[in-house]
Amino acid sequence: MHVFQRVDDRDAFADLSRFRTGFYGCLRARADAFFELTDALLCADGPVRTPVELSLTAEHRRGYGSLYGALNRGCLDVEALRDLLISLPLPRFDGRIVLTVDVSPWLRSDAACSPERLFCLVHGRNGRSSDHVVPGWPYSFIAALTPDRTSWTQLLDVVRLGPADDVAAVTADQLRVVVERLVAAGQWQDGDPNVLVVMDAGYDVMRLAWVLRDLPVELVGRLRSDRVLRLPKPPRVYDPKGGRPPKHGPKFRLAKPETWPEPAVVTVNDTSRYGKAEARAWDRVHPRFTHRSAWIEQDGELPLVEGTLIRLKVDRLPGDRDAPLVWLWSSAIGANPDDVDFIWSCYLRRFDLEHTFRLFKQSLGWTRPRLRDPQAADRWTWLVVAAHTQLRLALPLAADQRKPWEKTTRPGTALTPTRVRRWFRNIRPRLGSPARAPKPARPGPGRPPGLPNRQRPTRYDVGETLKRPETLTERDRNRSQRSQPATQRVTDPG
Repeated sequence: MHVFQRVDDRDAFADLSRFRTGFYGCLRARADAFFELTDALLCADGPVRTPVELSLTAEHRRGYGSLYGALNRGCLDVEALRDLLISLPLPRFDGRIVLTVDVSPWLRSDAACSPERLFCLVHGRNGRSSDHVVPGWPYSFIAALTPDRTSWTQLLDVVRLGPADDVAAVTADQLRVVVERLVAAGQWQDGDPNVLVVMDAGYDVMRLAWVLRDLPVELVGRLRSDRVLRLPKPPRVYDPKGGRPPKHGPKFRLAKPETWPEPAVVTVNDTSRYGKAEARAWDRVHPRFTHRSAWIEQDGELPLVEGTLIRLKVDRLPGDRDAPLVWLWSSAIGANPDDVDFIWSCYLRRFDLEHTFRLFKQSLGWTRPRLRDPQAADRWTWLVVAAHTQLRLALPLAADQRKPWEKTTRPGTALTPTRVRRWFRNIRPRLGSPARAPKPARPGPGRPPGLPNRQRPTRYDVGETLKRPETLTERDRNRSQRSQPATQRVTDPG
């Protein structure tokens, strides 16, 4: 039976057509070149090795010069595209939206003429000892997760981190904008459960929970196993000597079981992938903040951010590997056994975003272009996000066109993004293209023969992430320098 003859495919076909029309409306200057470049990205045979090869596909009717002209000098309405992505139906976990945030770098070690590069951490294959840093452009992605174990995610936003950006502040602003757009689009309404945001150990989840406390969100993050937290303060007992009552309870050292009290919740579940999963939870566990690091700019008394601490232990990891303990902290308090199981199961779905990053880099060629301008890299990144969204919308319309050496997809299992992309060329003729036909033109004269390029490009040093002041004295000195007029500032000549 033809793929377009099924009744349930009509809605998916209409959704995909509406998204393509809305995406074309988000393109301003060089819109036709942008749109055909995205179609070529979707219909290319095999992985994208270089963008110029996309100009050879039948879907790209223009020359290769228009491809680079669009990336370097085109205009894309990012705010309108963000609204378009938010307006799409979102996957939910029992009616609850679950988001994740993570950073993936676009490594540019040999691009000395590209500005705004940072040192990006690259994990080695031989453990922590082989980790190293490589210059590149780090991008922060926010995606909605699906309840099933799959390689699909729904990307909602992406932001490039610059040398002058504070990662925690940028992440907080990015999450705030996404949640506010969800509320404005009607994806979240009063009475709905809070939006759950899961993140890895690289984020200060407790700091983010305090900054985003006015939003309907619950944050869940993994903690390092050497953290030291505090239990709730004990009931106040009259002391004839007087003195200030304690603000924090006893220490809770994650690496020392003798400091652990009896958990408030204990759950045991049998899983097919990890074996027996045992979760223990403690309520109202919080850190003891000091006026350092992220709290150096906080005036007055530091807040008390309480949450639920969860210790997850499983028998094995896929591939019969040893499973280390996982410590999670949730900004919600008073969690029951169902809430605890829901939290750690949603955290495990966070790793689906790694499949999206692998698809971007290995199949869609996200990091393949050798672009000098970081703004051009931003435009190419948004095109890749739009292409990935079209693949997700085309999933109900695609058929499995596997190669002889590939495994057969099990019944009831969704196709992978790579196999949907393989079938997209068969769907596109029914979708049409709002891009106009190219106008006939002659190539420019170019540089005269024998005349070299005498304009040497500017070379840029690799920037470093923003460093916070270490002490209160340094913080106050920086504030006083910023408050003084520029003519009164005195710099040390040494």
